[in-house]
Formats: sequence, C-alpha cells, structure tokens
Amino acid sequence: MKTITAFAAKDLRVEEHDVPTPRTGEVLIKMERGGICGSDLHYFNHGGFGTVRLKEPMILGHEVSGRIEQIGPNVEGLEIGLLVSVSPSRPCGQCNFCQNAQQNHCPDMQFYGSAMPFPHIQGAFRERLVANAAQCVPADGLSVGEAAMAEPLSVVLHAAGLAGSLASKRVLVTGCGPIGLLAVIVSRAFGAVSIAATDVTDFTLAKAKEVGADTVINAVNEPNGLAPFSENKGYFDVLFECSGVAAALANAVPAMRPGGTIVQLGLGGDMTLPLQAMTAKELSLKGSFRFHHEFQTAVEMMAQKRIDVSPLITQTFDFNEPTKAFEIASDRTQSIKVHLNFGSDVGGNGS
Repeated sequence: MKTITAFAAKDLRVEEHDVPTPRTGEVLIKMERGGICGSDLHYFNHGGFGTVRLKEPMILGHEVSGRIEQIGPNVEGLEIGLLVSVSPSRPCGQCNFCQNAQQNHCPDMQFYGSAMPFPHIQGAFRERLVANAAQCVPADGLSVGEAAMAEPLSVVLHAAGLAGSLASKRVLVTGCGPIGLLAVIVSRAFGAVSIAATDVTDFTLAKAKEVGADTVINAVNEPNGLAPFSENKGYFDVLFECSGVAAALANAVPAMRPGGTIVQLGLGGDMTLPLQAMTAKELSLKGSFRFHHEFQTAVEMMAQKRIDVSPLITQTFDFNEPTKAFEIASDRTQSIKVHLNFGSDVGGNGS
C-alpha cells in the first residue's frame, strides 16, 4: 500500500508499505478521503510548529473516511463495505483524565499524524488503515468527503460546548480557515442571533458569508472594522478566536461585552494578551484543545442535515500528487479544505 510521508519541510514522499492485518477489536479500512489540516500544513511548510518538530519520517493525516474491508475478532456493529468516519483520537482509557471524561488531555494519547511524542504517531494518509472498532462511526448517508470532515467539526463542537449556550448570542469569529468557518456554521446551527467574522482574504470572507456570517470584515482593508461594535462597552457575547494571531484577539477584546466569553482555538504560538482590558471587562478566556465524545455527535449532526460542511471542500486531488495538494491547501486565497482522494470516488480537482 502507499502512504504520504513527511521527511522534512517541503519533502513529501509517496512510499510503499505492507498492508497491515487487523487484530482483536480492530478493522482494516480501505481509505477513501483525507482532509489536509492546519497541523499537516505546518509539518509540510515548516517541519513542525512551535517546539513540535519532525524528528523522523511521519505519515501525515488525521481527517479521514473509508470503507471497512476486513474485520478482526470480537468486533460487533460494523460490516464489510460500510463507510465510516475514523476518529484519530485514541486515548488510553485508564488514566485519571480518561476516567474523568477528559480524554483529550490523556498523556498517553495516540493521535494520528502527531510529532508531539517521539517516536511520532504515524498518520492516516495511507491506502489501508487498521483502526480500533471504537474509532469507527458509521457514516451512512454521507459522502466520503463529508465523512472526512467529522474531525474538524468535532474540534468546533468541543469549543462550542466550552462557550456555553449560543442561542440568541452575538458571536464573533476571528480567522476564517476551516475551523473558523465551521465555527460560523456551528454558531448558526446552535441559534446565534448575530455572527460576524474577520480574516485577511476576501476569498475566505466570501465563504464565511456563504455559510452564515451576517457581517464580514477584512482586517487588512478595514483595520477599524470592529470599531462600531466597541461602542457602549461592546457587542459580542462569544468570541471564537481561530487565527492564533495576537493582534486578532487584541482587536476583538474592545468589541466584547462585559462578562463575555473568549474561546481560543487557534494554535499559532504564544500570544501576548491584553489582560488589563480583559480584566476590566470581566471576560472569561477558555482554551479549547481537540475533542473526544463530540466525534459521534459530529457525524450524527451531518447525517441529520443539521450541519452542511460540503461548501468548505474546495478542491480534491489524487493522493499520488500530495505536494500539489499541500501547496494549494496553503493558499487561503483559493482554498478552504483540500481533500486527498484515496479511493474510487473521485470528485475531481475543485470538487
């Protein structure tokens, strides 16, 4: 089977590996789609992010879907040919965090395509993947592309849970990459009465408008675009900060109403915070990291047509041309979510 392996920055290779065999409680999955995530792009463009660096070749990828091809012993509820969304989250289940329903903080987490530990955790951009049956959520009624969007949607559902009820709330989203746009979609689905979004490219802002933002602001062309929302001590109840850029957070704080909540999703490195302004407004700052139980919810919400992620899939490439796909995925003037096609369901470039 073939895999997409990162050796260093700008060094992706399609490699050959043996097809694995499922053991007790596992299944073999014939992969169909894989979405290129921001962390994948960091490995491709920079060899890592922050203190996390590639120290050995690593198969990338953790946003994936595929069809069950072989079932190991003691597996129930799955059948050959079934389309599944595959959760990359594999906590130990035994530590204090797992026992306290904080699986996303498991110190022994085996998360696909992560260079945080060493040896690295190999990823899911491969033609065949052995996964625990518990990682596989049936995706009946979804396209292979939608099924591969369960992971980033889970990230945002986890953040939304930290924000509290969004019903009748005024929401600001800073950063309109895939996570920011999903924050717009989720906020609308959960009853937000007003949604504004900021970014630095017109392409992403047009997409934000398409998927539910009432107001969009180009932070480059309109550096004071949030000023009207800062009157009378602020307007927004909730901020989903998805850029990881300190300036985006600093510019948003004056537009937050006293007692509002900031949920930080963007991981762009350490940020300097406007703590005095945040203190004076009694703002709550919550970090949001990964997910766990939200994965099942993400698949169910897509299957129930409560959330439509398909507008975010802007391009699909054959997995044999990963460098081209990663280069396009790095360009926010023309792409949102770029998918790699591993199977027979070829959407074509631009699907």
